[in-house]
Amino acid sequence: MSDRPSEEHRSGSDKGEGDGSSISDEEWAKFVRDSERGIPDSAPKEPSARAREVTERLRRQEARGATPKGWRTVADLQQTQERAARRRRRLWAFVGVPVVITLVVVAMRPSLLPGNPFGVGEPESAVSASPLPMETAAPTGAPGSAGVAIPTIERPFAGSPALQWADGAAGIVPPKATRVGSMSKTQVEQALQQTRKLLIDANLDPATLRGGRPETALSVIEPRQKELLDLLDTSLSKPDEEHDPVLMFSRFDPAELRLAGDVVKTRGRMTFKAGESASVVVHADYTFVYPLVRVDKDAPTEVERTIVRRVVDIELFDPAKWVVTPGKITVTRYDQEIGNSACDVYDGYLHPQFATDEPTGAPATGPTTDPYDRSQDLAGHAEEGCGVVSRT
Repeated sequence: MSDRPSEEHRSGSDKGEGDGSSISDEEWAKFVRDSERGIPDSAPKEPSARAREVTERLRRQEARGATPKGWRTVADLQQTQERAARRRRRLWAFVGVPVVITLVVVAMRPSLLPGNPFGVGEPESAVSASPLPMETAAPTGAPGSAGVAIPTIERPFAGSPALQWADGAAGIVPPKATRVGSMSKTQVEQALQQTRKLLIDANLDPATLRGGRPETALSVIEPRQKELLDLLDTSLSKPDEEHDPVLMFSRFDPAELRLAGDVVKTRGRMTFKAGESASVVVHADYTFVYPLVRVDKDAPTEVERTIVRRVVDIELFDPAKWVVTPGKITVTRYDQEIGNSACDVYDGYLHPQFATDEPTGAPATGPTTDPYDRSQDLAGHAEEGCGVVSRT
């Protein structure tokens, strides 16, 4: 369809008017619009002469490298958007299912979102503390205040410096073994690992904590240390003032107490050096923090902590030069400092004092100490008596 009728058509029109004038531009435009209304949108339309002229001019400019700014911009943008949409659809094909799973998990546990944006789960004051680096030397003083938060079953280490300590056995990491004196690297490693076994079974094993016999700890000790082993056997079977198993092992009466959760916090260090007589000496200094609740259903739901610091010196002798059992360690020292346990009670268990309990055992006679202070050696503290702890 052309923009204008033929001259013959226009001549006929002129004859009809009889005045020889042509159709005005406005009338012609109206005629074209009315005609196009009867043509379906899908019908092909021939560009107007003006459109053909502009298109041809732009093509000539493009050929000369003088394309006006914005030429074909809309078409290019549309293609870019379509490609982006296809990329988004492909991305959804890969991440769509994980995102859906994540949304479901977050819907059930929104506290998993960083920053807990919905304010659910732990209270605002319950900010997770960053774990401390491993202890490599004696601290210069006691750790600072950890706040006044009250421990609960959900947060048993609230208000305690131990919140930043390692969990259980993860806190007992021996140093890298090296050859010392006449002892090979393998022998040093054996001494370190046997010391670690002793510490874990004596202070962290669930059976030991419930009052069970620490068989692994006893098994790594040199059998020729008969006097020590007899003392420990008697302490475990018939505890009394002269035979107290808590001097070596952490134990709680399962009829009265249980752990609040399943984590015991641990902090300390282990070192070694050459012994004087074809041996390697291992020095271990660790503090264990036990959160506890009473098993009595009628008792208030309270969490109390008992803090036990243990210092143990171990020696492993070269079996090629000494009459010893290969692979067994000799205990040359074991010392302890116990915070928040009843004084002068010798039933073989540790007894933390709860706020709502009546005092148990003899009154404290020793000085007030901070059970979290690991800066001082324990040597000489045994004669100071049962004291008071400044915090738990």
